[in-house]
Amino acid sequence: QVQFVESGGGLVQPGGSLRLSCAASGFTFSTYVMSWYRQAPGKERERVATITSDGHTTTYADSVKGRSTISRDNAKNTVYLQMNSLKPEDTAVYYCKAIWRTAFYWGQGTQVTVSS
Repeated sequence: QVQFVESGGGLVQPGGSLRLSCAASGFTFSTYVMSWYRQAPGKERERVATITSDGHTTTYADSVKGRSTISRDNAKNTVYLQMNSLKPEDTAVYYCKAIWRTAFYWGQGTQVTVSS
């Protein structure tokens, strides 16, 4: 069955950095587009970053552009999100999502809290 193990979240001070990981199993990871989404309390879930199956193309939300980098290792079935210069407004639960044609799967989420 499809499984995700998300890690790397936690409490960080403003200006700090975190690296989120999402290790996947149960599907052909290398054929799926992978994205990171986040959902803050009381807000809708929003897309943060996306990477194509081959890792050659990435896109970012304006809110994180220049501060975040999405990457993947298809040999390890893992997608990453490096976040720098974190702000309190980055506080949210972060989810990875796998997409292939009409099929998609969500990770369970990892909490990121940016606070002094």
